Amino acid sequence: MKRALLFTANLLAFACTSPAEIVESPVEYTSGKTICEGLHVVDSSRTGKLPSVLIIHQWTGLGENEKMRAHMLAELGYNVFAADIYGKGIRPPGPPAAGQEAGKYKSDRKLYRDRLNAALEVLKKEPQTDPTRIIAIGYCFGGTGVVELARSGAAIKGVVSFHGGLDSPTPADGKNVRCEVLALHGAADPFVPKADVEAFESEMKAAGVTYKLIQYPGAVHAFTQKAAGNDNSKGAAYNEAADKQSWEEMKTFMARLFAKE
Repeated sequence: MKRALLFTANLLAFACTSPAEIVESPVEYTSGKTICEGLHVVDSSRTGKLPSVLIIHQWTGLGENEKMRAHMLAELGYNVFAADIYGKGIRPPGPPAAGQEAGKYKSDRKLYRDRLNAALEVLKKEPQTDPTRIIAIGYCFGGTGVVELARSGAAIKGVVSFHGGLDSPTPADGKNVRCEVLALHGAADPFVPKADVEAFESEMKAAGVTYKLIQYPGAVHAFTQKAAGNDNSKGAAYNEAADKQSWEEMKTFMARLFAKE
């Protein structure tokens, strides 16, 4: 606990004495034969190897939400890479196209894991990245993705799923998880059945994974997304309290894991 607090204090002290110079750069890379285009975001005033975060986008593809979160993380002192799972230029505007595109990966977890690990390799190769201190976070479709990244056996510190799918299509894959898992979930999310939540927990427990599931009362799907509106009856809606609480939970999780030797 003391080490985590010291790490956080050092980040805050640095932020107070050095003006942030947030720089974002598009990064083209390949996954198999597919050309992808992610976004690297970092405070260029920071030197040396930095704790790093991989962001996996929601079902509409890499966009403004991921860019906003990447800047927020960079301002905290993290080196960030926002992945592109779909491929360069593939940015479905919403349903039904977004559902169809996301469905390609949810129905083919190997393909999804290949795209996730390709992005992780890009982050690892960034000069500012400390490869021993990496965490992946994801929203909705990306929340499902970071759990799949963990199941692939990725050698990272942890993953954080924000209102992601929590199904367990292959429970035995839990044995591949080598990192901690934090799932931040809307307790009233109609798109993630209770059976899926229970299956996720059963998989984690059976595999001996260090995990934590937090469920926010009254929050439905997409609770961090302001564009989702505020009508819970639609099943997806913004919840300011859950958004803020989940972000703070993530910050505490990262500070603790990055403070480990």
